[in-house]
Amino acid sequence: QVQLVESGGGSVQAGGSLRLSCAASGHKLSTYSMGWFRQAPGKAREAVASIYAGGGDTYYADSVKGRFTISQNNANLYLQMNSLKPEDTAMYYCAAGAPPLWRILLGSEYNYWGQGTQVTVSS
Repeated sequence: QVQLVESGGGSVQAGGSLRLSCAASGHKLSTYSMGWFRQAPGKAREAVASIYAGGGDTYYADSVKGRFTISQNNANLYLQMNSLKPEDTAMYYCAAGAPPLWRILLGSEYNYWGQGTQVTVSS
């Protein structure tokens, strides 16, 4: 069992930055891939970025490449978000799972989820 707790969300103007954190606890954490996902009102959940447990490689959705950076330090997962845009407004979730590499950005492959942290970007 894995527990995930996100923090760091908030309101920021377009062009600003935020850093999200996810504190993970549980058994065999190092065996799990970790990811950030987001869901805006009325929209489907979408992947933001993930780190593969097998080698630490990182993967990003096209919409955030070059602006967001995912990182991991022991049991903590981070998402540094720069050059934020209004379309980045969403609830952001931390997730843990064991997806195959070719499905690393599919939320359905993740078993454990945090409660989410809200990010609001104003124009």
